[in-house]
Amino acid sequence: MQHNSVPAAPAVVPDEFAGKAALITGGASGIGLAVARRLVRGGAAVVLADFDEAKARAAAAELTAEGARAAAVAVDVTDADSVAAAVAFTVETYGSLDLAVNNAGIAGPSAPTGAYDVDAYHKVIDTNLNGVFHSLRHELPVMAAAGRGAIVNMASILGTNGFAGSPAYVAAKHGVVGLTKTAALEYADRGVRINAAGPGFIDTPLLAHNDAEGRAHLISLHPAGRLGTADEVAELTAFLLSDRASFINGSYHLVDGGYSAR
Repeated sequence: MQHNSVPAAPAVVPDEFAGKAALITGGASGIGLAVARRLVRGGAAVVLADFDEAKARAAAAELTAEGARAAAVAVDVTDADSVAAAVAFTVETYGSLDLAVNNAGIAGPSAPTGAYDVDAYHKVIDTNLNGVFHSLRHELPVMAAAGRGAIVNMASILGTNGFAGSPAYVAAKHGVVGLTKTAALEYADRGVRINAAGPGFIDTPLLAHNDAEGRAHLISLHPAGRLGTADEVAELTAFLLSDRASFINGSYHLVDGGYSAR
């Protein structure tokens, strides 16, 4: 008998992130917003950085109305100066940058490698891989100067698997895993931990383009018999950012309903 219902959310550790400030790229919706909600429940202040500034401001206002400390800032992760400004905004607003989730990304079109549009390829790489580099480039000096910090880079199951029709996305996510491992080696002795999360196919707006048949196919790829939820990815992310994961560094953690075990 297959148990494919979503379990109840685990209890939140009270004040786990109290006094800490987090920057979340792609924070206006989907996994990014779920992470923000999870972190504020643990006491963190959050900055939602997103290409869609209006959506980020609306999400931050909603969190603030619920009693959280939340702010929003526009960011284009393909632009290093824009990322630098978002990092500076976080420090100016909350006095520190303790946590970061480099989550912004796009799916890109589907086509085989030999027919993939070159401009589309570069756009996906620029957003999903270079965007993570730009984020690390400006987050790490701030955290290293403070002697503390934790970062989660949002990779994917496609950071370790291939997927026909998605050469740019797969290449980018493999690159994110490599960046994570390299940065972790460089900053481990400066009090900063960097890990990567590898979600399976998660039920977020990024999958909204799929019709019923496409959705059913994606579900069939997961032994759990369903898509994942943004909240489930947020739980893994919160754990990796927390002191409970103090000896976890430079690693890549799947949250994929068994996809990668096939």
